[in-house]
Amino acid sequence: MKHFYYILLVVFFVSCKNDVSNTSTSTEAETQTIKKSALIEAFKYSENAAPIISVHRGGKSIKNYPENCLETLQYVNDSIPAIYEIDVAKTKDYKLVLLHDNTLERTTTGTGKLTDYTYQELNTFNLEDDFGNETTFKVPLFTDVLKWAKTNKVVLTVDIKRSVSVHTVVDAIRAEKAEDVCLIITYDMEQAQRAYKYAPELLLSVSARNEKELGWLLSSNIPTENMIAFTGTRLSPNDFYKKVQSHGIKTILGTLGNLDNQAEAKGDVPYKVWREDGIDVFATDRPFAAAKALDIKK
Repeated sequence: MKHFYYILLVVFFVSCKNDVSNTSTSTEAETQTIKKSALIEAFKYSENAAPIISVHRGGKSIKNYPENCLETLQYVNDSIPAIYEIDVAKTKDYKLVLLHDNTLERTTTGTGKLTDYTYQELNTFNLEDDFGNETTFKVPLFTDVLKWAKTNKVVLTVDIKRSVSVHTVVDAIRAEKAEDVCLIITYDMEQAQRAYKYAPELLLSVSARNEKELGWLLSSNIPTENMIAFTGTRLSPNDFYKKVQSHGIKTILGTLGNLDNQAEAKGDVPYKVWREDGIDVFATDRPFAAAKALDIKK
């Protein structure tokens, strides 16, 4: 688990180093050099690196702790080292908030579409956990989550919902100077190309579920150092994971859903097997169980 903390140290060492270098006198060409996110260095594939838990929607199926909730991020982070996948959407008055669904019914005490409410109106509702229990927690502002992540040296994987443009989310990240704690999720080559064009400094989660998709990525103008590869929610042949890693790219397996259920039914042993097969990052709805099985501790 020491390597996970090493990642965080690298993130903030590189960040501080870049901040210092930016204050020095430079040529016009140097001022145009992209200051890349520290995550690009920290998340390069390394054979001896420890596995990483990616907490789906910031934490699901935790009693009294709703998904995409700042208090849930804090709760999980107090127990295990992890990175957090969050969903960013926007309100009627263009405030960026954390919410997965287009509507409010499943996760809040409200009803109707998110885009029908201003943030002030949205704030009159409470979040509910996956079991229907109402909490006192509110739908959080993205900016508040970014501030928390920076303060606590926590990495966020940002899933941008259809109501929001990549530009808007990246601009918010830049405004908070949170580039070193955020990576952007993309789902296809077109999204990945757009994201890289606008934010070449950021690490991208890119879809590489098979040889064809990996080939598209490798032949694109996106540097492999800007990539972490989401290999899907189904298992691929072991040699495919090794091929991805041979390009210096970490692999993410979405165990959320079916694979998490398989692991639970088999005493969580599959997490260890998948790790040995070549999985670097586990995107899971069972962060505590996966962390225990993989011996990931604070």
